[in-house]
Amino acid sequence: MNPAASLFVKTLVKRAAAPYRPAGRYAWHFARGKLGGDPAFAALLARGLLTGRTRILDIGCGQGLLTAWLLAARRAALAGEWPAGWPAAPAPAHILGIELMAHDVRRAEQALQAAVRGGQASFVAADMCRADFGRADAVVILDVLHYVPIAAQEEVLRRVRAALDHGGVLLLRVGDAAAGLPFRISNWVDFVVTTLRGHRLTQLHCRPLADWRGSLAKLGFEVDAQPMSEGTPFANVMLVARVAAESAASGQAAAATPRADARASQAVPL
Repeated sequence: MNPAASLFVKTLVKRAAAPYRPAGRYAWHFARGKLGGDPAFAALLARGLLTGRTRILDIGCGQGLLTAWLLAARRAALAGEWPAGWPAAPAPAHILGIELMAHDVRRAEQALQAAVRGGQASFVAADMCRADFGRADAVVILDVLHYVPIAAQEEVLRRVRAALDHGGVLLLRVGDAAAGLPFRISNWVDFVVTTLRGHRLTQLHCRPLADWRGSLAKLGFEVDAQPMSEGTPFANVMLVARVAAESAASGQAAAATPRADARASQAVPL
């Protein structure tokens, strides 16, 4: 990333985190740290992964950071501040965030109340294994699925596939369980952070990258694995899973039928 783009990202982090100040010191500091330290947020913009997507579903949205980030990016683009050479800024008509922890949903609604009132965003406190996904042309799941058993992961992915429109995309970030020490480090950090945020984890259900890719391919996705660990010691990968054009209609029907072969639980720079 060139110096001008790096400066833009730093400025955008401050702007996207600013609405969390009234929600408390923890919410604001967490927003700044996460947006500034996680390479996924800048990558979403620099790689155009959500460009042209109008209905975005954010599963495991936490306190709504993706929504804050995309709205801040849109405002910057409208002000003529967009980095040269980057794809067009995302311009979502609506972002739906689903989050298990009710206190995170309250923080999101407080910080982004103007967007909620204006119909640009909504947040729901619900379990992703049961929540209604509605319809979307992009679904984002960052570091969430490994909290539930593999059979439940497969069911969530099946329902995501059913929720996606023709030409839709799933952005799924996972840790590669075959990556050795970097994976073990990321798991340890994940366990500590989620515990501090109020989750009570007894086990993480992680999988090798090849396993994730295989599950998505069976649902009719075309999968591109992009490294997503720049600046961190982790083993994170962004799976950009697109609905294959020729299977968009047939995939909808297939995804609506639950799979009967649920398996037993098992547990790259920008």
